[in-house]
Amino acid sequence: MREFSALSADEISSRLDRAVAAYGLYHGTSLHQRSEWLSRAADILESEREEFARIMTLEMGKPIRAAADEAAKCATACRYYAEHGERLLRDREVTASADRSIVKFQPLGVVLAVMPWNFPFWQVFRFAAPALMAGNAGLLKHASNVPQCALAIEDILHRAGFPRDIFQTLLIGSDAVDAVIADPRVAAVTLTGSESAGIQVAASAGRAMKPSVLELGGSDPFIVMPSADFESAVDTAVRARTINNGQSCIAAKRFIVHESIYDEFERRFTAAMSALRVGDPMDPATDIGPMATEQIARDLTGQVGRAIDAGARLLTGGNRIHGRGWYYPPTVLADLPRTSEVYREEIFGPVAILFRARNIDEAVEIANDTPFGLGASAWTRDGSEQQRFIQDLEAGMVFINGMVASDARLPFGGIKHSGYGRELGEYGILEFVNLKTVAIRQPAF
Repeated sequence: MREFSALSADEISSRLDRAVAAYGLYHGTSLHQRSEWLSRAADILESEREEFARIMTLEMGKPIRAAADEAAKCATACRYYAEHGERLLRDREVTASADRSIVKFQPLGVVLAVMPWNFPFWQVFRFAAPALMAGNAGLLKHASNVPQCALAIEDILHRAGFPRDIFQTLLIGSDAVDAVIADPRVAAVTLTGSESAGIQVAASAGRAMKPSVLELGGSDPFIVMPSADFESAVDTAVRARTINNGQSCIAAKRFIVHESIYDEFERRFTAAMSALRVGDPMDPATDIGPMATEQIARDLTGQVGRAIDAGARLLTGGNRIHGRGWYYPPTVLADLPRTSEVYREEIFGPVAILFRARNIDEAVEIANDTPFGLGASAWTRDGSEQQRFIQDLEAGMVFINGMVASDARLPFGGIKHSGYGRELGEYGILEFVNLKTVAIRQPAF
């Protein structure tokens, strides 16, 4: 086990000076040059994906197959912005009262990214790729349990050709974040993490009058109607709940099933969850690895216990697996009363909650009865039902007959307590640029 010392206040200040100096040169580089560097980063991620996977699994317990896929996915974000960044950032002519009106997209400066452990590479690259393509400098404050992932990402970008100080990892604790946000050398901040962490960062950014993007928790509904492809819905439901050992903001967490097919869904889904293999995350045959921290396993134990005490039925799992590692088994609960405090909470682990809906109105009502609004998945072949879900589900992302997933080409983010702003796609690269209006009038002679 390796240990890393947190940077001192003087060391943080030195890093900020270096970031500002690097930005002063970097923001004048061509979009073509930045594109080449991003393409090289993608090459490194793909060619060394197995080594990066080992680091991820070692530090936070992600199943090794999923970790390798995560490294490869980071390459897709780099390639997307390498291929499309110049088009997305091109000056746009606008017809207005001036002789010529232009909207320009210019970088803001040094952007701080406060990132979580659950997708230790992907969360970072979905910020870094667009931010660097736009000409910004990046500072990464990663979760304290994934320091080697953080340092590996910095190294990847440097080896790809980016100037060394244009993207730096800050090995600091959460208690140092507020001062970094307040520092005038930092222009903006983005955070992916818990609701409480988002509130703290948003407050700090607000006090400093700096833009922020927050991607927070989720309690995503997964709705199944009678016309759905039942086999596909059940199989996808299991994957949607257990991705990354269930530790994902966009993992499906609440399964809302029409009463006419509920009993069969409950039986099939519970059996499939029970059959998942829990074990060593380095073993490619493992489906569910350990939780990332002991506290997460404790929290799951407490939430499941409180749900049962409130009247929920336990269908499988529910008892923490003791021994080496912080394992928690795939667990299914049903009939959770709306009066239970667990009903309003995000459950961050392989625990699914089933709900029975009498009709589409009740399905939508249950789905929206949450403080969160990140993603939602609805399964139906009925066109009118599809449109109803698209229109009425309160979420930043709605997937019909598919699992909610991030894609470099699509904007990613939520509403309500799931945060604000967007990552990825065209909208993600525009979050940390100055949309500068230029109006030119030609003088009369």
